[in-house]
Amino acid sequence: GSERIRSLFGDDVQHSYVPYDLPWAVAGFIDRVRPRQAVIMETELWPNLFRQLRRRGITLTVANARLSPQSHRGYARVQGFARSVLGDTTLIAAQSALDAAHFEALGAPRVEIMGNLKFDIEPPAEQVRAGQALRQRMGATRPVWIAASTHDGEEAIALSAHSRVREWLPGALLILVPRHPPRFEAVAQLLERRRFVHVRRSTLAEGEPAFADPEVSVLLGDSLGEMWMYLAAADLAFVGGSLVPVGGHNVLEPAALERPVLFGPHMFNFLDAREVLLSTGAAREIAQPGDLPRLLIETLRNADLRRRMGKAGRRAITLNRGALERLLERLDEY
Repeated sequence: GSERIRSLFGDDVQHSYVPYDLPWAVAGFIDRVRPRQAVIMETELWPNLFRQLRRRGITLTVANARLSPQSHRGYARVQGFARSVLGDTTLIAAQSALDAAHFEALGAPRVEIMGNLKFDIEPPAEQVRAGQALRQRMGATRPVWIAASTHDGEEAIALSAHSRVREWLPGALLILVPRHPPRFEAVAQLLERRRFVHVRRSTLAEGEPAFADPEVSVLLGDSLGEMWMYLAAADLAFVGGSLVPVGGHNVLEPAALERPVLFGPHMFNFLDAREVLLSTGAAREIAQPGDLPRLLIETLRNADLRRRMGKAGRRAITLNRGALERLLERLDEY
C-alpha cells in the first residue's frame, strides 16, 4: 500500500503509517497531525483510534463500509465491544442495504447507504495501452485468459484448468497473478514442478520475443501495480480468492475493461458486485473447481459471448456509479 501511494502521488500528499492501536501512541499521533476529519476505509475498526478522535471532536467516517455475514456474526459475539467502537463514528457510509443492516444491528448510531466506491472506477489509460502492447507481443489472435489475485491452492486449480484448455485451444496462454508478492517464488516453483513453459514479468525485457515459442503457455505476473495491464491483455478473467474461502477480490476491474468475469462460490466480501454482474449476464459463477475448464473453453471459443458479457459488465458499472460523489458531498459538509 505504501508503495502504491508513492507511485501514484509522489510528494503531492503526506504519507505515514497509522500507529499501533495503543492509547498513548494514538493520542500522540493525533496531537501531532491534528486532523480536521478522519476517513477510514471499509472495515478497519480500531477502538483506541476511534475513541481518541471522538474525544477531540474530530469527525470520523467509515467510507465504503462493508460487513460480510461472517464478520457480522463474529462482531455479534462481542456486541458490547462492537457497539462501543461503532458509537465513536460520525457516519458509516455503507456499500449496500445488507451492509447497512449489519452495522445498524451492531449499534452504529448513523448509517447511510451510499453504494460501492469500486463502481466509480475508470481504467488508467497508460496501463490499458501497456496491456494492449503486451497482447500484441503475445499474439493478437492467441486465446489469453488471466487468473487474477490467486491464493494458495488456486494456482494449482488454474494450471490444471489451463492444461485442459490447451487440449482444445493449443495456443492458449494463461496470465497467472498471485495475490501476495511473498508467494511469487513459490508459484514459480509450482510452474517448474508442473513443467509449464513460462516467462516471468520481472525478467521480461522490452521488445524481447518471449512469446514467439508456442510452448510458452504461462506469464507469471510477479510485479506490483500492473493488474490493469494484465487484465487489458486478456480475453477473460477469473478472479481469485473465490475458489477458496477468502471472500473474493475486485471483480469490477475486469468488467470495466469489458472482459467476461468468472469467479468461485466464496464471494462474501463482494456480494453486491457479485449480484450485479451475475444478474446482468456479465459474469458466471464456478460452483466447484472442476467446472472451471469447461467455462473457460466455452467462453474462449465464443467471441460473441465474450462481447455480450463484456458489454453487460461495462453497462452495469455505468449504471451503478455515484457513490464517490455522494461520499465527497458528505465529507464536504463535515
